[in-house]
Amino acid sequence: MKEALLYERLEEEKVRCKVCPHRCVIANGKKGICAVKENRGGTLYAINYGKTVASGVDPIEKKPLYEFLSGSKAYSLAADGCNMECPWCQNFRISQGPKSEGKLEGFYVPPEDHVELAKMYACQSIAYTYSEPTIYIEYALDIMKLAKKEGLKNVWVSNGYTTTEALEKILPYLDAANIDFKGPDDEVYATYCKGKSGPVFETMRRLKNAGVHLEVTTLVIPDVNDSDAQLQSVAEAISEIDQNIPWHISRFFPGWKMRGKSPTPLSTLHKAQEFGKSCGLTKIYLGNV
Repeated sequence: MKEALLYERLEEEKVRCKVCPHRCVIANGKKGICAVKENRGGTLYAINYGKTVASGVDPIEKKPLYEFLSGSKAYSLAADGCNMECPWCQNFRISQGPKSEGKLEGFYVPPEDHVELAKMYACQSIAYTYSEPTIYIEYALDIMKLAKKEGLKNVWVSNGYTTTEALEKILPYLDAANIDFKGPDDEVYATYCKGKSGPVFETMRRLKNAGVHLEVTTLVIPDVNDSDAQLQSVAEAISEIDQNIPWHISRFFPGWKMRGKSPTPLSTLHKAQEFGKSCGLTKIYLGNV
């Protein structure tokens, strides 16, 4: 546990968290939407600090990053928690566990140990992934600072639901990111994810403008974001930022609360690919095919 990085104290021992666009106002003894930021006596704590729930060595392409350190290995890690609740989440046990189970999993690993493990396994980067790194920013940032000193690259695999304040903290140490962008459709985000699209688009724009290597992934889900208009709007939004951003169009397979759905038809992915080309996107990859 560690005092949260970004919050403000309010009256009556309430606090406002400033790490993600929910900007939760949290009463004493309560937690934010992510269930890993807790107000104790008017001080906000990151109760997931240091608790590694998953770690491993992956090909960088699995992040997915196809245009950054190609062929290299990324040391990957996560702590519990997420600020969205996507019903198709593949890693729902660690992203949603603190909300559904009311407890944190994992074991304490000091930041310096992760850096040493990355070096031991000859990885060129450390990826903050599996759950949502914004929600364990305190832990991630401590690791990122040490990794930078050791010549390792830092990779953020995120839903992009991050505040400007949080981005300002990580940008000096961030080298690459893959952002999960469901499209510029607030209804999709509100209905399925408990979020909004605008902050995600702004995160992508700010990352690109800051010189961070950016790639974007869109999981195309039947009856959620697979209409022609929706796919076109995703391609247009990415193109608006930069036509050279690699776009990963990913196929949905049933999981978690959406086990009854069918996988995305390959024809839908190819259609999205054509929309991307028509918008001038130069690097388009199909995933989960």
